[in-house]
Amino acid sequence: MWPPACKRFVPAALVTLSCLGNGWVRADQTNSTPSYLSLPDCIRMALKHNLDIQIVRYDVEVSRDYLRGAYGAYEPVLDVSGSHSFSASPGGVDAQNRPFPGTTSDSDYYQANIGALLPSGLQLSLRSDLGNTTGSGASGAFANGFGAASIQMRQPLLRNFWIDSSRMTIQVSKKELAISELALRQQIMNTVNDTTLAYYDLVLAKERIKIQQEALDLAEHLVNESKSRVTLGVLARQDEKQTESQLLARQSDLLGAQGALTIQEYTMKALVSDDVKGWNENQIEPTSSLAADARTFSVAQSWTAGLAKRPDILQAKADLERQGIVIKFLKNQIFPELDLTGDYGQAGSGAGYNDALDGIRTDTSPFFSFGAELRIPLAGNRTASANYKASKATLRQSVLRFKQLENSVMVQIGTAVQTAETRLAQVDKTRQSREFAETALEAEQKKLQSGKSSEFVVVQLQKDLTSARLAEVQALIDYNKALTGLALREGTIMEQSHLELEVK
Repeated sequence: MWPPACKRFVPAALVTLSCLGNGWVRADQTNSTPSYLSLPDCIRMALKHNLDIQIVRYDVEVSRDYLRGAYGAYEPVLDVSGSHSFSASPGGVDAQNRPFPGTTSDSDYYQANIGALLPSGLQLSLRSDLGNTTGSGASGAFANGFGAASIQMRQPLLRNFWIDSSRMTIQVSKKELAISELALRQQIMNTVNDTTLAYYDLVLAKERIKIQQEALDLAEHLVNESKSRVTLGVLARQDEKQTESQLLARQSDLLGAQGALTIQEYTMKALVSDDVKGWNENQIEPTSSLAADARTFSVAQSWTAGLAKRPDILQAKADLERQGIVIKFLKNQIFPELDLTGDYGQAGSGAGYNDALDGIRTDTSPFFSFGAELRIPLAGNRTASANYKASKATLRQSVLRFKQLENSVMVQIGTAVQTAETRLAQVDKTRQSREFAETALEAEQKKLQSGKSSEFVVVQLQKDLTSARLAEVQALIDYNKALTGLALREGTIMEQSHLELEVK
């Protein structure tokens, strides 16, 4: 519930002042359309239209596309080739002076290969060869067909065994996707926080107008009473100027409050819309009420929540894991290359294509091989060793930065808890102060009517009451802002706003 001084919002048609001659009169501003919005309404609109969120959302899409691309390393690749060749040589006479005829050769050759890399690091290749050669020579015309079908394999046992560049890229891309999703969550949390604070500021701006209007009403009433007292001869005319001076001051305060409201509305419109121009004729009217619900605070519980839920903490952890993946890869690159190799296939040959294919199908000419290849850098693989050591040093530095971030988060949360406790206590004190100010002004006005007080004292008490009312509203707003700030620093602002984030 709002405290007594904060129960009403300013009407949709704002009260403004315009100067006519030597006096001030009220005029209604009716050229704008009110939009009655609750805080959940504004948050919902901000999450849908806020440009900052839309911009960061593309980072998630980009990271997801990079991850999809990383899996392309395991896509099979088909290579197909074909060639035709012809050659002819003239005849002649050999060393024994015997003539020999010329030769011709006409060849076709086709090859197809499907290669793939498996997640285990195994390189697999399925290959087929088929060719045919026709021609003529010393023994007459000839035709030879040949073909083969085989499978070839290479499996690393040291370098690129437990991780290679493809697996590293995929794992790193997964971490980067997680980091981008956490960045989106952080931006959404920041937007919820900014929208909530802007909503509270808008409520405060509306309440300030109401309070300043009430102060203006009190000043006008006092001016009217002073004029009557001057007419009756119980108040000197120069003393009347003091009340008129305060009236002008209250009019100035109201104008300032109205200007501040316009500025705050622009701030809110920029948060909830991606088209501020379209909102130009709309005036936002808050409908959510604020309360100063008493609650207990626990720094330890807030620390636990913050260290477990804050996106920046989770991002830092994911980045440490990402660096760990890179270090694992760089460490593996220090090892020498030791690969197992092998192939198996069937060959065929004959007078043409059909004979070659029949030879492959009948399994009459198998061939196979297996072996191992070892490659050792004679200089100790300096590049890989240096990269590994540098990455380990960078990781140690990142661990220290993570610890520094944790300490900073705990300080932020501790400060936010203390601020919330202080603001809660101020709400009650400012309420009591406003009640005392109302009582004091009421008593002094009665004394003025009976001639036992002066306009100077009443004017001062009116100013005190206005200040007390403003302080009470400010304290209530500050307390709710402190709760929002604490929830942001704990990483629980989404839960506080009853929101769930699902990244698709």
